[in-house]
Amino acid sequence: PGVLFPPKYKDIEPTVKMEEVDGEELVKKFAEEMEGMLGRKMKSVKRLAEAAEDADLYHEFNATLEFDYYNSMLINSVDKDGNAIELGGEFPLEENEHFNKLQVNTLQSDIQVPTNVYNKDPGILNGVYMSEALNDVFMDNFQKDPTLTWQYFGSATGFFRLYPGIAWTPDENGVVTFDCRNRNWYIQAATSPKDIIIVVDVSGSMKGLRLTIAKHTINTILDTLGENDFVNVIAYSDYVQYVEPCFKGTLVQADLDNREHFKLLVEELQVKGEGKVKKAMKESFKILNEVCGSLCNQAIMLITDGAMEDYEEVFQEFNWPERRVRVFTYLIGREVTFADTVKWIACNNKGYYTHVSTLADVQENVMEYLHVLSRPMVINHDHDIIWTEAYMDSAAQSLLLMTSVAMPVFSKKKETLSHGILLGVVGTDVPLRELMRLAPRYKLGVHGYAFLNTNNGYILAHPDLRPLYKEGKKLKPKPNYNSVDLAEVEWEDTDETLRTAMVKGETGTLSLDVRATVEKGRRVMFLKNDYFYTTINETPFSLGMVLTRGHGEYIFIGNVSVREGLNDLMQPDVSIANEWTYCETDIDPHHRKLTQLQAVFRYLTGKEPDLECDEELLRQTLFDAVVTAPMEAYWTALMLNPSGMDEGVETAFLGTRSGLMRVTRYVGIEKRVAKKFLSPSDKENIFTMDHFPVWYRRAAEYPAGKFLYYIPKEDTRGRDYFLSAPPHTVVIVL
Repeated sequence: PGVLFPPKYKDIEPTVKMEEVDGEELVKKFAEEMEGMLGRKMKSVKRLAEAAEDADLYHEFNATLEFDYYNSMLINSVDKDGNAIELGGEFPLEENEHFNKLQVNTLQSDIQVPTNVYNKDPGILNGVYMSEALNDVFMDNFQKDPTLTWQYFGSATGFFRLYPGIAWTPDENGVVTFDCRNRNWYIQAATSPKDIIIVVDVSGSMKGLRLTIAKHTINTILDTLGENDFVNVIAYSDYVQYVEPCFKGTLVQADLDNREHFKLLVEELQVKGEGKVKKAMKESFKILNEVCGSLCNQAIMLITDGAMEDYEEVFQEFNWPERRVRVFTYLIGREVTFADTVKWIACNNKGYYTHVSTLADVQENVMEYLHVLSRPMVINHDHDIIWTEAYMDSAAQSLLLMTSVAMPVFSKKKETLSHGILLGVVGTDVPLRELMRLAPRYKLGVHGYAFLNTNNGYILAHPDLRPLYKEGKKLKPKPNYNSVDLAEVEWEDTDETLRTAMVKGETGTLSLDVRATVEKGRRVMFLKNDYFYTTINETPFSLGMVLTRGHGEYIFIGNVSVREGLNDLMQPDVSIANEWTYCETDIDPHHRKLTQLQAVFRYLTGKEPDLECDEELLRQTLFDAVVTAPMEAYWTALMLNPSGMDEGVETAFLGTRSGLMRVTRYVGIEKRVAKKFLSPSDKENIFTMDHFPVWYRRAAEYPAGKFLYYIPKEDTRGRDYFLSAPPHTVVIVL
């Protein structure tokens, strides 16, 4: 190959230059672009919140309202006579690339109601009727920002308005358990961060069904907490017992790991003895008075079948007259003998009393506390915008990692202003892949990458975050996929210097010697990495970026004419990385069907001048296409002259920093041993959003003039081979 390059290269050598990458400038530029993108999402959500509040302000509640809306469970369904069923109706759906190829209706939103909520309840009908006003705002937002995905309004009464409209699929039992009020975005937006102590009665009278209901109540409360909240669980009978003795006298972050840990311990609780609530309340107040973990929005959840002893003095000593800690009480079981005393505790401590007599009552009754805790926010009109941690979007039936931006919607009616009524929460999803596209691979080099984390230290996006596992043929999220700490992935950061700085939202740089793994941890490379990090303003996120000494620090830039470059780029042996953004195909719906190569061609030939394309990347790609063009003729000549070709060679290939690949196949698919190699399903060995090909990354670390023999493990089919005769060896000439 060396013989072939000089003539081509000599022609354009005068235009070639090497540029050093300025990491500090680059990370700031990426962060600004991300801030702009996320800012557009926040504007969309603000418009929705304003529209919902205005719609409610001018809506008069009508207890006898009759209104046919599109119920996502019933749309397009007919009865035995072929007539549309009630709340069904004709609702056109068509497959849409932008929404994970789901069948959607981009002209209309529709309504999902959980199975346990009556879909013609007056509260539901009035809310649905009032929120019809959001349809125009959904569509207008989508026109203003075509990169928006799902937009929605989750109502405090339990219905969920989703745009674009979809048909909702129930589970195998025909039940819809999805309740928007349980979702992280709803809970975080509805209440500010909170400190909660759950106090449960485990005296002898709580045996049997009562204990089962109590445990379910605790689990449901735990499910309403998130990373910004702090919690502990105390059980009491004759004495006070922390369900986790290690957490004695303190509060712990209510992240997924801690919540799951509490649930396991709660499951083991046994009943015995007499219920002495006084000691448990004293212990709880002591903890809450010592810590103020989350802006002092504090509450005690008391779960009991009746408080009998004298408890008033505890409140006098610790909580009155300020009543800084709210006390919520849950009376368990069918008996209501102690209802008055349990109600008294809640009412005299700015809380809320509920009677939970069956397991079915738990969900609705627990949700009530959120509305009470949200009252101060509502009365002060604190329209805080919140961002959630990463999660898999189960509502849209996709396995894409998302973050959501959401905002509470309050009643502005004069007569209810002092009551602080939360109407619901509006929000939109941001696929994290779309955000990461703003930090393109070609600028970061062969081993470089960008990553995002939250101010709690959890990873939002990182090439080494693998949130899915295979169960049979199905991909499923790992149990704790969204609470992976940065320290678990960037494990060379042993002093947590990087983690601490990013959690604090600082800007800076750091250098580390790292051992990077490739091929799913089977091989190791020793690299010197420079880390650059900064905060993304207006969000709880920080952006980190890695450049590697050597290949990552410099960019090789040369100019060729568009005509010559395009001619070489459109050859049959050439492809470019379809996961990279050479041209933005997601803004105009007409462009969504185009591959990246088609988009580049249409832009450069003037057929689609409106496409937004990355001029710097296009210049590099055209340059690479021209300089490597002689390879095709060389490979073809070998193919036509069998004596020049060693037997057993199946594929010849070449890759460049701009994501361009040239591939020549010497044998047909039926004769190839390496059927998967370099095919779109072989993510390891082609350019993707997350990495350069494995052979490219490994070859880049070899000294010049050496050969790299690389044996993809899956092609040895579980058998051990010596290097002398593997069934599929990739030889990379450097």
